[in-house]
Amino acid sequence: MEMPDSPPLPVDVTIGAGALRGTQTDGISRFLGIPYAAAPVGERRFRAPAAPTAWSGVRDASEFGATAPQSPYGGPIGQLLSCPVIDGDDILTANVWSPADAAASPVVLWIHGGALERGAAAEPTYDGTAFARDGVVFVSVNYRLGVEGFSVLEGAPLNLGLLDVARALEWVHAEIGAFGGDPARITLMGESAGGALVAALLARPTSRALVAGAIIQSGPLEATSPQKARRASDAIARRLGIPPTRDAFAARATADLLQARSQIAAGSSPLRGAPGFALAVDAETLPTSPEVALADLDLPILIGTNTDEYRLWLTPDALAEISPAKAWLARRALRTPERAARAVRTALPDASAGEVLGQLLTERLLRAPATRIARARKAPTYLYEFAWESPVRGLRAAHALELGFVFDTLNTDQAVKLAGHDAPADLARDMHRAWVSFIATGDPGWPAFDAERMTQIWDAAPRVAPQRRAAVVDALG
Repeated sequence: MEMPDSPPLPVDVTIGAGALRGTQTDGISRFLGIPYAAAPVGERRFRAPAAPTAWSGVRDASEFGATAPQSPYGGPIGQLLSCPVIDGDDILTANVWSPADAAASPVVLWIHGGALERGAAAEPTYDGTAFARDGVVFVSVNYRLGVEGFSVLEGAPLNLGLLDVARALEWVHAEIGAFGGDPARITLMGESAGGALVAALLARPTSRALVAGAIIQSGPLEATSPQKARRASDAIARRLGIPPTRDAFAARATADLLQARSQIAAGSSPLRGAPGFALAVDAETLPTSPEVALADLDLPILIGTNTDEYRLWLTPDALAEISPAKAWLARRALRTPERAARAVRTALPDASAGEVLGQLLTERLLRAPATRIARARKAPTYLYEFAWESPVRGLRAAHALELGFVFDTLNTDQAVKLAGHDAPADLARDMHRAWVSFIATGDPGWPAFDAERMTQIWDAAPRVAPQRRAAVVDALG
């Protein structure tokens, strides 16, 4: 996507908290860094999000708000993924791109990924220009991450980052009309941890009532028990010699908590690592696991995965080091049925032991749950598989590779790092159009999943075909 060259012009809008001045370029208005909740600092740390404070005068909305505190990606993955760093306390902000002539237009709320502890809406790959160009009011948000957003602490609500995005959804529903959006036509959209948060919002009755559709890209669908979800914050508490309570964590600087987390995670690997942050089933904030809730929802869902998700986390060298014996032990530890491993070997006869294990991880964590949802639902469910292979570092169709295609932002630095300089622009055009179609109409343009298991395959030559590697999915239940 070519970015506009025309100089931006000021444009004003008024919402509940006050007046905003954004910018308008080539028929697209952009309002950035709008508080949807109060800054979660001081007494508001480890508390549910509070309403933002109203302002007087006109608030500048030409720059992104602060990014949530986080540690950068390390190791080989850090060479591919990065995150903008914007200092400040006002991290609970929204960004809006809208057609200048928008009126009751469809709306999409984008929730970024990053394993619940990294990422930011300001990442250039997530620029909403192409969606606004094509008639969609696009909104992206930041939310609390990692120790500040997903710790399990005595005296603090669970799933604070989820409560943030739930509050952001309520803000969109209340305010989007001022930007030309239709509050009755809000589609949720997220990738990886963002996809998990989309699914979690759908599992919350109050949030679900505000949504017309959902897009889940490579998102885990399971929430765990508080006992399992607390492992990451318990490890931080032990490292710092403090109790796992709201008061003890709030008494420590965020930087100290992040440093402790980084020290715990140092030297870990995708197969044997420090416990990660997780969504927890909780009567107040997440009453049921999303995988259960999604089956009964009467709204359209677009859901899918990438063929080789695991290759973002496991380099070719790391895969080569996984012997058949190590792979067998890992499968035993993960309680993966051997029939599933046999099905992968049948589908991919030339795969190494490490590749078989990686593919099993992809299928077990992401693809099998997405398929179970598609099978169980009566409402339209559209399944896709992103299969185009990147020439970069043996990534093939790795996790997150589809983002530059969906946003039609293949020219951004991160998209180039993942897909190279010659990624097919026509594939990006087609994928982006399908996403816009789903947001606008609830139909991306291919058949809904049914007994024939028809799936949209996004490759150099896109096609609709029966689900690939179906025997693997079936072996995983």
